Amino acid sequence: MLDNIRIVLVQTFHPGNIGQAARAMKTMGLTQLTLVSPRCFPDDEATRLAAGADDVVASARVVDGLAEAVSDCVQVVGASARLRSLPLPHYDEPDLMADEVVDNADQGPVALVFGRERFGLTNDEIRHCTHQVSIPANPDYGVLNLSQAVQVLAYEVHRTWRQRQRLTGASPGRGPLPTQQQLTHFHAHLQRVMEDAGFLNQPHARTSDHLHALFARAQPSRKELSLLRGLLSALERHIDAPLDGE
Repeated sequence: MLDNIRIVLVQTFHPGNIGQAARAMKTMGLTQLTLVSPRCFPDDEATRLAAGADDVVASARVVDGLAEAVSDCVQVVGASARLRSLPLPHYDEPDLMADEVVDNADQGPVALVFGRERFGLTNDEIRHCTHQVSIPANPDYGVLNLSQAVQVLAYEVHRTWRQRQRLTGASPGRGPLPTQQQLTHFHAHLQRVMEDAGFLNQPHARTSDHLHALFARAQPSRKELSLLRGLLSALERHIDAPLDGE
């Protein structure tokens, strides 16, 4: 199950931070590292500061964009020091995040996403997430470096996973969750139907953002998403049908 939990680092500036994040991951049993457009990689500094986790660094996947990094994931949690404009479901405590991440990782890949060292994730990148999480810290000095943030969230995930190993007879889930690619297709379909129906008549109302957040909170299964796609297709046929007498 831990192999289904992916750490994604977006545009890391210092290669040493990649090595330190890999070390933080490996101490908690996580090995799946994805790098989105790192400034300098591969780099000897990343390998040196991995301090024994150089295998995690060596096997890291490098991609050009966050969408590619998470397209197959059933949940994407963005680590953010504060809420952005997109009203996504937000975990105020990392242990609450870990509970759901471990549950969902039994169904498919889950990503924990960390932004740049200086200013984190952009709003556009947050839109590729299904959830956000914050790490409570000293309000007067709540600054964690990248590897520290990775360590905290990786620890919470590993702790929850250990606890689950001691439990038996867990109740079955409600079915597999959709991937981010499937959700992207659904939201594009929903957007198209809303536009064709004339529902989106106030371009600044952020209706699409609020609906995106609604479905992120609901976490529909693949079957439920398929039902919604069927409903949208039926509505499309009704919208496109000519009126009587035409």
